[in-house]
Amino acid sequence: MTNTFRSERRTDPLPEPLPSPPKQSGRSDLAIFPIRILGDPVLRMETKPVTDIDDTVRALVEDMIETMYYAPGVGLAANQIGVPRRIAVFDAHDELGPRVMINPELVETEGEIEFEEGCLSVPGRYWEITRPAFARVRAVDLEGQEVEYAGDGLLGRVLQHEIDHLHGRFLLDALPKRMRKKALKELRDEALGLT
Repeated sequence: MTNTFRSERRTDPLPEPLPSPPKQSGRSDLAIFPIRILGDPVLRMETKPVTDIDDTVRALVEDMIETMYYAPGVGLAANQIGVPRRIAVFDAHDELGPRVMINPELVETEGEIEFEEGCLSVPGRYWEITRPAFARVRAVDLEGQEVEYAGDGLLGRVLQHEIDHLHGRFLLDALPKRMRKKALKELRDEALGLT
């Protein structure tokens, strides 16, 4: 697959960064961004494809990786920090370290597994989520080259979880209807101080 990128003027402003911890990269201006929480409309938006991988996108990816580690989490989609672009980063705790997916597509799934899953946008909460056990994703990296990520276990789950975010879907959407209603009621009551 060959991708061509055209220049596009950025119209969506970046959110204000949080104060950041000491830098782990060569860039001195890395930023840690606040993570949007369930209820924020940007989390339900379909993200826009990236058409130009420029310095702004590269800086955003570095900041997303810093934010993911600072949270701490194993994956982060751009809309979780208020940027409705089709970019996600992840670290499946293997020897490969942090990776980026630009314009990812889920191309294959197989099997089924139930596993406790959480989300940085619903801090401190976990649910038993049923997903395919294996996932294969095609995406583009920061050099504009096609990459493929595939695996089961944590890698398979994080790939599916982050792609769901990029399509405006939430881990609660994967729950059976009755459990989803109960979870949403609990979250609403908690937000209103009723628990």
